[in-house]
Amino acid sequence: MPFAKINGTRLCYESTGSGTPIVFVHEFAGDSRSWEPQVRALSRRYRCVTYNARGYPPSDVPKSASKYSQDIHVDDIAGIMDALKIDKAHIVGCSMGGYAALHFALRYPKRALSSTIVGVGFGSDPDKREQFLRDTEAQAKRLDDLGMAKGVKDYAVGPARVQYLNHDPRGFAEFAEMFASHSALGSANTLRGVQAKRPTVYDLKSGLAKCKVPMLVVSGDEDDNCLEPGIFIKRHCMTSNLLIVPATGHAVNIEEPDLFNRALVDFLTLVDTKAWRPRDPRSLGKSTLANKG
Repeated sequence: MPFAKINGTRLCYESTGSGTPIVFVHEFAGDSRSWEPQVRALSRRYRCVTYNARGYPPSDVPKSASKYSQDIHVDDIAGIMDALKIDKAHIVGCSMGGYAALHFALRYPKRALSSTIVGVGFGSDPDKREQFLRDTEAQAKRLDDLGMAKGVKDYAVGPARVQYLNHDPRGFAEFAEMFASHSALGSANTLRGVQAKRPTVYDLKSGLAKCKVPMLVVSGDEDDNCLEPGIFIKRHCMTSNLLIVPATGHAVNIEEPDLFNRALVDFLTLVDTKAWRPRDPRSLGKSTLANKG
């Protein structure tokens, strides 16, 4: 894979196909390989760009947690686009990458043709915020002490991951092997610098209300930490569509790739053909039955 130096850090990337660009941004437990089901399907008509975030070899692994943050993660997307001379692109992200795709739409709206965010909202529940921060630091400490393979053994079969194990044991085994191969230092720094310090979805209310970027929000109905935040985004962002996938966990793009690919292509086609429309404000009428003429 080629490399581009972005914000002082070398990031490995891959560009497949031609056409309108899509930049895929991976989740914490994944890397660029997480998007293989999408690249294989969509590169027939789109230019599909994947990359490994900082901290994920063969991309560089900065030693200091100060080199990892939500803002840096978002700027890295813009940096990858600059390196590939891409002015505008559809941005598709899952979980940690979904947060980045959402923030990209808010910070770089003129460069986002659309934003698709999958499994976004982990750590947003105000009633569980302190527990989330404690759990995040505890997981980072496990990586420090045990290394990657042993440190993520329990994480890989968490409450929103067992669905993938049950649906596709072979796919789950590949996911777990990939996860265990990551850098313990890079993953711990990502937990401390990005996950623990990023704003919650609920903190973004005013930005969501102003957002004009077409947005597809995707959540598994058994991803309890992300289901309510997804509904929150739908309610406050007039440019968002919401897809809830039944009997599904966190990473919908790998757990239900065919369903996800169809929904994504339908959404992107509407945007690319100028047929996409924001929510009709009449649907927000106060009456439960009819709007007054």
